[in-house]
Amino acid sequence: MSLTKERKQELIGAHRRADADTGSAEIQIALLTGRITQLTDHFKKHSKDFASRRGLLAMVSRRRRLLDYLKRVAPQRYLDIIQKLEIRK
Repeated sequence: MSLTKERKQELIGAHRRADADTGSAEIQIALLTGRITQLTDHFKKHSKDFASRRGLLAMVSRRRRLLDYLKRVAPQRYLDIIQKLEIRK
């Protein structure tokens, strides 16, 4: 139920800030968004999977905290990432 290695490398490559960057807030947000998208699709088929739903809520909460941090520290990077990932309207 996690991201494949290739998909994870693709997301890291698309959102990295430097060549050696693997853990910046943008990358963490992008990886969480990918996992959230997968779980959302999973729930369309398995609507009664409440244990996974709890994990989804934890991921959404973690992504929200990272977005709040990014908004506080670097507002322009925050705007760029939400536009790139289409998180908000």
